[in-house]
Amino acid sequence: MPHQGEILQDAIKNSGISITRIVDDLGITRPTMYRKFKERELDYTFVKRVGEIIGHDFSNDFTIAEQTDISFSVTPSARNVTNVSDSSVPSRTAVTTVAGADSLKDLMLLQQKYIALLEAYNELLLKVYGPK
Repeated sequence: MPHQGEILQDAIKNSGISITRIVDDLGITRPTMYRKFKERELDYTFVKRVGEIIGHDFSNDFTIAEQTDISFSVTPSARNVTNVSDSSVPSRTAVTTVAGADSLKDLMLLQQKYIALLEAYNELLLKVYGPK
């Protein structure tokens, strides 16, 4: 059974839209896209963005239920961080994860989310400063 990366790759191939155009629209590199093709599970927002570019609805290929999710809870930190010169700075909060049964799977999911965050940051930099 093909995994989500393979499903994504087949949909892109069948769309007739070049990988170059897709990665340009996403603001990622070609090697990053090829790494995505090898991943068993993909971030829902990434798949949705690709679907919008190629005009494909992935909801029939795999559902949101297949996407694993890590629950986060926000708890106030022990001490508030304030700036003496600016009293309008909000207090910081600590983010803790709820331990899952399979910590390796949780770690891999966090890694995928981190990579997606870095790619979004790179996209923002491209929008602000433009290409080199």
